[in-house]
Amino acid sequence: MYDKTMTFSVNDEKDNEMKKILTTVYDALSQKGYNPISQIVGYILSEDPTYITTYNNARSLIRHIDRDELLQALVKNYLGD
Repeated sequence: MYDKTMTFSVNDEKDNEMKKILTTVYDALSQKGYNPISQIVGYILSEDPTYITTYNNARSLIRHIDRDELLQALVKNYLGD
């Protein structure tokens, strides 16, 4: 049973963490009445944290994500690669 090599991917963990954070941020923005897509895009383009509400610690959470890694994951997911 343990004679085969098992792989572990840090990228999968990072992707899962980014998804969890984005979902939390999205939900917080929605709950506060903002358009979450527009706000997240504004943040990604400008890196201005005021696009993200402080509600439910969303602003602090999104700052844990590297913008380049986030853009890479979004493009990868969009293109299905």
